[in-house]
Amino acid sequence: MKKVIPALLVSFGVALTPLVATATTPLYQEAYRPQQHFSPLQQWMNDPNGMVYLDGEYHLFYQQNPYANIWGPMHWGHAVSKDLVHWEHLPTALFPDKHGTIFSGSAVFDHTNSSGLGTKENPPLVAIFTYHDHWAEKLGTKTFQTQGLAYSLDKGRSWTKYAGNPVLPSPGIPDFRDPKVVWHAESKQWLMTLAVKDKISFYGSSNLKKWRHLSDFGQDIGAHGGVWECPDLIKMKVEGSDKEKYVLLVSINPGAPNGGSGTQYFVGDFDGKTFKLDAEFENDLNAPVDQSLKTDVVDKGVWLDFGTDNYAGVTWSNVPESDGRHLFIGWMNNWNYANKVPTDVWRSAMTLPRELVLVKQGGDYRVQSRLVAEVGRLHESSRAIDAPVKAKSLDLNKLLGVNKIGQRIQLTLDLKADQRAQFNFGNGKQSVVFTIDNAKQELMLDRSRSGKVDFEPGFAKVQLAPLTEPLVRAELDIVVDQSSIEIFVNKGASVFTSQMFPDSPLDQLRISSDSELTLASAKSFTLGSIWK
Repeated sequence: MKKVIPALLVSFGVALTPLVATATTPLYQEAYRPQQHFSPLQQWMNDPNGMVYLDGEYHLFYQQNPYANIWGPMHWGHAVSKDLVHWEHLPTALFPDKHGTIFSGSAVFDHTNSSGLGTKENPPLVAIFTYHDHWAEKLGTKTFQTQGLAYSLDKGRSWTKYAGNPVLPSPGIPDFRDPKVVWHAESKQWLMTLAVKDKISFYGSSNLKKWRHLSDFGQDIGAHGGVWECPDLIKMKVEGSDKEKYVLLVSINPGAPNGGSGTQYFVGDFDGKTFKLDAEFENDLNAPVDQSLKTDVVDKGVWLDFGTDNYAGVTWSNVPESDGRHLFIGWMNNWNYANKVPTDVWRSAMTLPRELVLVKQGGDYRVQSRLVAEVGRLHESSRAIDAPVKAKSLDLNKLLGVNKIGQRIQLTLDLKADQRAQFNFGNGKQSVVFTIDNAKQELMLDRSRSGKVDFEPGFAKVQLAPLTEPLVRAELDIVVDQSSIEIFVNKGASVFTSQMFPDSPLDQLRISSDSELTLASAKSFTLGSIWK
């Protein structure tokens, strides 16, 4: 969500005129257009919204400005997928009305028709979203953000606004937004997690229409370098055990460790009213910040992704119990430069979908992000090394046939406790460099020579992440698309999601080190386009 609205040039409910590709550049073949990541047909996109699964379809709504390729009057765009990777674009779902434009929110399947907005035979999908009244904001009021409902009785193809909107008025705080609603079985209520300036407020309801305040969390906890946004409270089982904890995702802008937008999280317990931090996790938050990393973070936080381009991500609701995964997708951009990235017909993409996993490492709880298994459906061809390779420098083009854009690379490296290894993704003149530095106990992503970087002063800044201990066994899962790279280290214990804009594809990969390293295993997969 963006904090400042430019002039609204809106005729509410007007049919949209599609922006067509040029005669020389077909749609989805434009420069920098992602081939493995979701992007809008045209114009502007930001936060993922309303993610819900129903009858074999994953719904992805998103913040949309259908009138320009920069942020503006917000609608909800809409797409559906049967496999989380191939997407069908659908018409705009939610338009502004007299209450305001349509900011971020969530969607649920009201299977018992508790809201009365459907029938017992045909329960509704219910979208819960923030209204932003631009004119009230301009008049200087502090009540311009409220929460509204819309419902669908045809599997999300058409939507009707609830006549009693707004269902939750503002308490007089300007930043009052981004409701994430789930059914909380233990307390037998709908639970709304809402971002309120510098804290999270929890609300309860029996019918989605009348809400009561339950509690607040976080005003003096975690990172507070910017406004809190896009929360998500998730009940997660600790991997390998029957123990359950609650994980609270909170996006923040600015204040991320490498500048601009980012997502922190908290681990604790929720009793139906109050979220309480786990004692061990609270100790982590109170630990001294390692200033030697020279990151931008001022306050203490635990971060989901150390790349600069994963923001406002939340999880899908109504995922079948037989699946059991916590499925996540984020907006692959950063408010520091989101309106300036060098694309034209469209602007912004989503991350690849990920599974969030809660693990216990020693005395710490941590959330790991892993690519969903469905990404394997994009694999078109693969190659692997037959035996470990030892060398100071490795050419992956020769070893694995890494020679085209749209590539997934999985590597396992054995390193010494003080060793430094670099992964150079290049095209002969431009490159992105990822470094494992065991001596300094840090990871580093450098896109300063990746192509177009001068559209924003901080875009070329090196991105850093701490290591709690040297990586003597490094497992990497890497996806390189036309204009992005995603790096998952050791099952997603550390993640870097980063945009890049090279003149030509970064289709060369070399690994080098200051001493001999061992490439224990390696696979490469050529990835097909999701739009073919």
